[in-house]
Amino acid sequence: MKLPSRSKSYMIPEYSLTGDLLSFLTCNLQYRYQNKGTLPPSKPVQRWFGEFIHGVLEEAYIQWKQENTQFPWDWKEDIRPIEELIDLRLQVRGLYPHDEDLFFSILNQPDSNLTIDDLNEHDHKKLASARAEKAINIWGKYLFPLIDSSELLIKGVRQMPNYDENISRSNYYGINGVVDVLTSMKINKNLEQSTLDNYNNMIIEFLKKDPDFQERISNYSEGDDYEIIIDYKGMKRPPVKMIDSKAEDKWENHKQQILTYSWLRSKQEDAKPIVAGIIFYLNELVPSKEDLVLIKDEINNDLTDVGQKYQDDIDLINNWEEEDKAPELSNEFKIDRSIRIINVDEEEQVNALLKFDSVVANIEDSLIKEMKGCKIQDAWKADSDERTCSACDFRTFCKNNSVKTKDFKIP
Repeated sequence: MKLPSRSKSYMIPEYSLTGDLLSFLTCNLQYRYQNKGTLPPSKPVQRWFGEFIHGVLEEAYIQWKQENTQFPWDWKEDIRPIEELIDLRLQVRGLYPHDEDLFFSILNQPDSNLTIDDLNEHDHKKLASARAEKAINIWGKYLFPLIDSSELLIKGVRQMPNYDENISRSNYYGINGVVDVLTSMKINKNLEQSTLDNYNNMIIEFLKKDPDFQERISNYSEGDDYEIIIDYKGMKRPPVKMIDSKAEDKWENHKQQILTYSWLRSKQEDAKPIVAGIIFYLNELVPSKEDLVLIKDEINNDLTDVGQKYQDDIDLINNWEEEDKAPELSNEFKIDRSIRIINVDEEEQVNALLKFDSVVANIEDSLIKEMKGCKIQDAWKADSDERTCSACDFRTFCKNNSVKTKDFKIP
């Protein structure tokens, strides 16, 4: 009896919005080593903070929902235990904070008699802790009542761009992403009679002032349900335009991320019309000195969309020098810079998906070249800005001309 041969396995490549799209756009070659080669960065401080702030807000929301803890939350009593829990979770995954970002977990000091009550004000001012406290007490009290679901996994399938049955790995590819927060509300043209107004909700107030949002909901009937996608970013507000042609255009990429999320969500059975997306840039609530240097440069070169109406804050930033103590900026300035509303437009949604298709096509092209025997550095392009290159673990052998390694010495 002749046994039939096993058919060739069929695999649909999966790509995520953050792990693949944004990483590849930062640097193709770095993406190859870190994502496809599973070589994590030696000092993943930025990744640690992103995971930390997402985990803290998620755990804070769960605690608020279960216990209805009233705002403002006390840092030592309410927030610090959550920080410790998330820090320990990240340590299990090999992610550790920078010394100046977070007071190290007292649970890692078995011989110490320290308790939560022993943490002093100096420890409170650690950067990550300060940002976590501000994120909860400034945005949490307005955001948590709006949440319909959090950490929502969404998936979709698209046709493989430039498909060739003799070359391509598959005729389709999958997109996946995790929505930090999904809100569900009812259309109210003036947003005046909503029960949410009882909270004097600052997020609702920002939506009221946004003309694109008002125009969008005017196309629906009174009382219809709609959704808003919300995403947290553990970073400062990016500039609205780039001077360095090699730098990643984070402003545009974040918009495309929200638009792609909205398309994925629209494919789910229980989805309602998605009228907008909101991004919270949480570093703006407690900017570091490095952030202030960048904000100063962006204001003076007209690279930011927020700041011109806050003349007092602009004067403080312009008169500030790096060796000085950080200026006391107004809450209004920091809050305005930390929120961004993105209109979900169908035409722009299509353009965002085409951009994602283009990135997938480039990744697949590089993968196929490597599978055919092409050297890694020839198959994957290394072309990023100097700031990204200077912090890259692979800079010592990268062919990118912007990397300066002439002073590198083997210890």
